[in-house]
Amino acid sequence: MAKVNENFLKLPGNYLFAEIKKRINQFSEANPKADIIKLGIGDVTRPLIDEVITQLHSGVDDMANEATFKGYGPDQGYTFLLEAIIENEYVSRGVSFDNYEIFLSDGAKCDTGNFQEIFGIDNIIAVSDPVYPVYVDTNAMAGRTGEFINGKWNKVVYMPCTEDNNFTPQPPNQKADLIYLCSPNNPTGTTMSREDLTKWVAYAKENKSIILYDAAYSDYISEDDGVKTIYEIDGAKEVAVEFRSFSKKAGFTGTRCAFTVVPKELMAYTTEGEAISLNKLWARRVATKFNGVSYIVQKGAAAVYSPDGKKQTKAVIDYYMENAKIIREGLKSIGLKVFGGVNAPYIWLQTPDNMSSWDFFDKLINEVYVVGTPGSGFGPSGEGYFRLTAFGSRENTIKAIERIKQSLKV
Repeated sequence: MAKVNENFLKLPGNYLFAEIKKRINQFSEANPKADIIKLGIGDVTRPLIDEVITQLHSGVDDMANEATFKGYGPDQGYTFLLEAIIENEYVSRGVSFDNYEIFLSDGAKCDTGNFQEIFGIDNIIAVSDPVYPVYVDTNAMAGRTGEFINGKWNKVVYMPCTEDNNFTPQPPNQKADLIYLCSPNNPTGTTMSREDLTKWVAYAKENKSIILYDAAYSDYISEDDGVKTIYEIDGAKEVAVEFRSFSKKAGFTGTRCAFTVVPKELMAYTTEGEAISLNKLWARRVATKFNGVSYIVQKGAAAVYSPDGKKQTKAVIDYYMENAKIIREGLKSIGLKVFGGVNAPYIWLQTPDNMSSWDFFDKLINEVYVVGTPGSGFGPSGEGYFRLTAFGSRENTIKAIERIKQSLKV
């Protein structure tokens, strides 16, 4: 008799964004003429920049020529992209890495979800609340989160992020082994300061914990004192893995390329206390389960770091951040409490009149045909909040905010 992994049966309902898609489809079938504007799922809308397109074509040409054809590539990635990442993302911030400390993947979602595989089942995880649901759901699938009771997993350490603490997770009083941090944060759109991250690195060192640091939106940080990589903090190489992505940086949501940094100094321990290199464990896992990002895609990703690629990428990011400003200022103009949208492409708003997150979702889709993401889908502390994304077109962003303003203004 084949048996299932019963941890999957403990998961509550659908994955958040799958549930949203299901509800949109149901509404569309019932209202086929409705002009629905989607500001919910964080998918980009601008086309790939010219430099990327040029190099993707170059990669295709290489694959069409026997002399330059590529079969299986290096598991971790081609040297030309690894070196470009190190030079542009880290050396420019005063941090150095060797090529073997960088691992290419087909998405930060995959790696943030998969990295937990190399840790023991009895590790205690700590998550910001609200939080990107992949962190929690994948640990639940592994059997690390306990039971889902009254909206919470009973073996998870939740770190409430509220207006009172500027939506910034604080080190817990209890010990946690695996700590998920996201900055700029998805969903709240806030960033962690250098002081905050210094506290976290100290906590991880004291407790021999590992920080799993999701920096997928780091390119959206606009303030001069913003921390774009946790490795700017002294000692972070000893306690932190960093996840980065080309999805929002360069519009690769449909092209797929990301990278994970696992420093050679980073150690976890056996039950007997023997230090084990996480770099070596992750390299073994990657070699076993992944055949690498395609050569063509890597050629396109490397183009992001050319002089013209940098200018074109910045222009697209500026476009989305102007959308964020339009959303933020538009909602503020009708008296809503609004957060984020300065260093991140997400706006986090408090629902009006104490409405529940899903009730507000229903109100917007039914009354003005606008889709957002209910805050409760990101965790218990997300109830009473709602996320909007700046990744829509300018036309749809303006149209959506005008509709919301007309619907909600007193």
